[in-house]
Amino acid sequence: MQNNPVYKRCYIALGSNLENPLEQLESAVRALKNLPDTDVSAVSPFYRSQPLGPQDQPDFVNAVVAVDTALSAFELLDHLQQIEQQQGRIRLRRWGERTLDLDILLYGDQTIRHERLTVPHYDMHNREFVIVPLYDIAPDLILPNGKALSALLPHFARHSMQKMD
Repeated sequence: MQNNPVYKRCYIALGSNLENPLEQLESAVRALKNLPDTDVSAVSPFYRSQPLGPQDQPDFVNAVVAVDTALSAFELLDHLQQIEQQQGRIRLRRWGERTLDLDILLYGDQTIRHERLTVPHYDMHNREFVIVPLYDIAPDLILPNGKALSALLPHFARHSMQKMD
């Protein structure tokens, strides 16, 4: 009897504002496409956004990627951290500049509370640079708490991000 892996739809936020951020995100998407037992099913448009934290840093480039993966949440996290390291992750301060940041936003409909990982991402509902690109690729998404993603979008109707060509 063959053991078929169970795939879960996951959403990953990508962000960078150092060392050619657009290239950093493009490289990260290529790396995600090479993960074992994982298929990239959608990539949002890339957006230029103002930093969330200290304003004395460059603007960010952000996106969200949907993947279907048979990896566990912690295996996926390990791979994301490896991609960050391979791309020379630099993180100088909290909410500060960085070469690459990859965050698991959602892992199927699971809720995970662990010292290494919190899913859904603890503050995703307050971040336009997450909600707007997530809506671009999953407008009908229902969050694990039962709330429709579309219900969050009006809070960002006047978002300040610029879609990149």
